Amino acid sequence: MDHATPLWTPSPARIEQAVITRYRRWLAARHGLEFADYESLWRWSVDAPETFWETIWEFFGIRSHSPYVRVLDKRVQPGAKWFEGATVNYAEHALAGASRPDAATRPAIIFQSETQPRREIAWADLASSVGALTTTLDALGIVAGDRVVSFMPNIPESVMALLATAAKGAIWSSCSPDMGPTSVLDRFRQIEPRVLFAVDGYRYNGKPIDRRDVVRDIVAQLPTLEAVIFVPYLDADATLELDAADVRVVTIAEALAKPSAPRFTPVPFDHPLWIVYSSGTTGMPKPIVHGHGGTIVETFKGAALHLDIGRDDRFFWFSSTSWIMWNLLVSTLLLECTVMQFDGNPGHPDLDTLWRFAERERITFFGTSPAFIGLNMKAGMKPSDRFDLSALRTVGCTGSPLTPEGYRWVYEHVHPDVLLASISGGTDPGAAFVGACPILPIYSGEMQCRGLGLAIYAYDDAGRAVYDAVGELVSALPIPSQPLRFWGDTDGRRYFESYFDVYPGVWRHGDWLKLIPRAESVTAVIYGRSDSTINRHGIRMGTSELYRVVEDFHEVADSLVVDLEYLGRESFMALFVVLRDGAADVPPVLRQSLLDAIRTRLSARHVPNDVIVVPEVPRTISGKKMEVPVKKILLGHAPEAAANRDSMANPASLDWYVAFATAREAAHAAETKPVA
Repeated sequence: MDHATPLWTPSPARIEQAVITRYRRWLAARHGLEFADYESLWRWSVDAPETFWETIWEFFGIRSHSPYVRVLDKRVQPGAKWFEGATVNYAEHALAGASRPDAATRPAIIFQSETQPRREIAWADLASSVGALTTTLDALGIVAGDRVVSFMPNIPESVMALLATAAKGAIWSSCSPDMGPTSVLDRFRQIEPRVLFAVDGYRYNGKPIDRRDVVRDIVAQLPTLEAVIFVPYLDADATLELDAADVRVVTIAEALAKPSAPRFTPVPFDHPLWIVYSSGTTGMPKPIVHGHGGTIVETFKGAALHLDIGRDDRFFWFSSTSWIMWNLLVSTLLLECTVMQFDGNPGHPDLDTLWRFAERERITFFGTSPAFIGLNMKAGMKPSDRFDLSALRTVGCTGSPLTPEGYRWVYEHVHPDVLLASISGGTDPGAAFVGACPILPIYSGEMQCRGLGLAIYAYDDAGRAVYDAVGELVSALPIPSQPLRFWGDTDGRRYFESYFDVYPGVWRHGDWLKLIPRAESVTAVIYGRSDSTINRHGIRMGTSELYRVVEDFHEVADSLVVDLEYLGRESFMALFVVLRDGAADVPPVLRQSLLDAIRTRLSARHVPNDVIVVPEVPRTISGKKMEVPVKKILLGHAPEAAANRDSMANPASLDWYVAFATAREAAHAAETKPVA
């Protein structure tokens, strides 16, 4: 493959019609700012961030109930203040499409699932449903700043509940119902919610999964909870009975009984909108607070200028409600496009399901993951041969690095003329650090550019920016969508230690990044996590969460988990255990019990590929598990470069992992060796 030749180049018509082209012309006409290419536009956006973000506000007509005093108080992070004085509301922007003359007939949401038939919800109906839910939250005593949480899948009621919560200035948080009670409670306990939206269950892979017992468990262990708004989704006749007599149950039918125009509470720019979760290597999941204003501004910039989404689009991204991509899915309502929701197994009854959905609904933006693309490639799928995908303009992809083979498969077997929007950023920043641009070419295996307004670099150990070399992904300037704080982190210490303790004043994201200078822009390749956080299907979980479950087994004396993200190969998540009885192999019953416990108590997405007995877990002198050095060794790094044995409590323990890595690579080489 000639990596100097673009895999795709946008047509003159695509460039002409792109939102970013209109923005550039507006900059020239309104502000006298002209840029020769994308890279010079990017450079200006990070050299003059105050001017850049103010032009985003102006160009997209962001509605504020009071004027802002200044765009940015100071270029420091953490601690920067954006658009002080402005009062906005996310839900007001998301429901702007309901004020259009065609709001009664034009769809805001089109939904399909394994459980229910196709539903289409017009903009006017979405707005009146949000108004009804807002009235219900009023009756339950919910006020600005209260937390409202959800244990629901990707269904229209979840969108309505989020928008009603935001309309009141209350704070939203969500876990999908496939998560186990331990994971859910680890998240919701931290934020002390007053109201829970919950379903009775869901259907996956054709099987009904009743979750009412889990709902009861969650309710019993959330002492601040006052009400459950119950959505019978699996069974229309389902009911929910609770042991907690002081927690009221309101059915969704009751909650939606009085449709009305939504009312929006203006809140400060930095008022909390939602709490999302991303785990580090220690402690509970991080409850990340994002604000109304930052989310609004970043959505207009990222979704419109980079993903090229507009009013005529039908936007789909396969996601659970636990993933930040679901928040993006909902946020595209700000662009007045039609949101396409699918709930269920994308591979049931076969891999045709989502392609059939795309064909029937004339989807223009199809968002997926490298894992789904990989499944299609393995199955020999050629969707364009069997489905009419001519409406597609863009294929989105995120969650892990997409291989060059994956890039080529999209163009050969999905559509030859689409923007392949491979992006990376996510839950923590509320933005895509690197990603797509509709006016730039695409090179196989490379993301097209650094996001406008985002000072993204690859740093070496000394904190110097490097190009054509792998370094730490950093963000050198504050951005509006950065977390306001972590919930409960009163002194800001955990927030600081999560992002800013390596390079002072610079956000360290925890990904390996290579930036490649090209004629039109600087492209990017992500090489997976640079720390030990587990990234599965875009949802990150801290290793400490797994250790709590695994080491709860009496048979397990110690454990170590690493997620190996190989570029160009399937990722491999290994759970290493030290057994108390000294056995050399994991008994089948114990192995299955460990996997089942992780699946049911934490998440089905984070079940290891294998459980392997080891003699010891490598530890530092202070007793910390050496996850990152082991990960580096297993990815092929030289042992002496991966770990300093002088700082170890048990330096000889590394020898087993070195031998394991050598044997694993030899086995892989044998499997992939061409047949003579």
